[in-house]
Amino acid sequence: MQTITQMVAGAALAAGLAGAAAAETVAVITPYLAQPGTQFYVDGFEARAAELGWDVNVIDTAGDVGAVISRIEDVTTQGVDAIVLNADPAQVGAGLQTAADAGIPVVGMDAGSHPLVAANVTSNGYAMAAETAVYVANRIGGEGGVVMFVFDPFPPVQVRGVIADAVFANHPDIEVIDRITPDVSDGGIADSRAQMEAVLAANPDPGAIAAVWAAWDQPALGALQAIEAAGRGDEGIVITGIDANPQARDAIAQGGSFEASVAQDFAGIGAAAADTVARLLAGEELRQKVIYVPTELVTAANAGAE
Repeated sequence: MQTITQMVAGAALAAGLAGAAAAETVAVITPYLAQPGTQFYVDGFEARAAELGWDVNVIDTAGDVGAVISRIEDVTTQGVDAIVLNADPAQVGAGLQTAADAGIPVVGMDAGSHPLVAANVTSNGYAMAAETAVYVANRIGGEGGVVMFVFDPFPPVQVRGVIADAVFANHPDIEVIDRITPDVSDGGIADSRAQMEAVLAANPDPGAIAAVWAAWDQPALGALQAIEAAGRGDEGIVITGIDANPQARDAIAQGGSFEASVAQDFAGIGAAAADTVARLLAGEELRQKVIYVPTELVTAANAGAE
């Protein structure tokens, strides 16, 4: 006959095994893992998921947005409990429908809104773009040539370009010299540098370019490299980005052309995405389809702050 101690121990072991068997499995799917911001989102998500005892499978399609559809279909067949998406949902609707038909909730992590995405956790791209575009307009006194780096294929970045366009259009003496969509397959810095080199060559006179507005930091860094390599770092060209990743913070702290970026709380977005998944798995019906995580403007005054 079992003793009371043995019975309690056995019950505890059974409960532990039941808990392990009930561990949620979540797939995180993105074509953009080469981007520092996406890496930080994923890190934040995984940290929170570990606290929740989940099994997480991170899938990177290495720039291939179309492949996201088949990866969604794969994990749906495998029977995951939830999917977290960091891609344009409008481009992967077939995959989202497969998940929906299987009753698997999908949460966007800086993805974009879609009827088949339960909620999108992100920063307020409208506010971030307005802040940096207004910064540029004020710094150049509302006049001069501006080079824009945008990326319309990805909704969270596309909206930034729309807002910056509106801010610059509201200043009749600001001319957008070029609106560039760089190749991001290697992260975006190298092609942005090459594209900026071409713009510099086409506008050789000092003062011809007043500013570079970039929808995220990688193009801003590429533009900075091009400007410095061309020996034009003393022209006062103002550069802004968005994300405030470590490399951008270092550049801003040096007090050169790269003057400002907006710090997204990447870890906070990842953690909030995990909490949103947890709410859905608990059966909660979400009223808020877009969940914003606060941001902060970074300049030389606070670039070194933790």
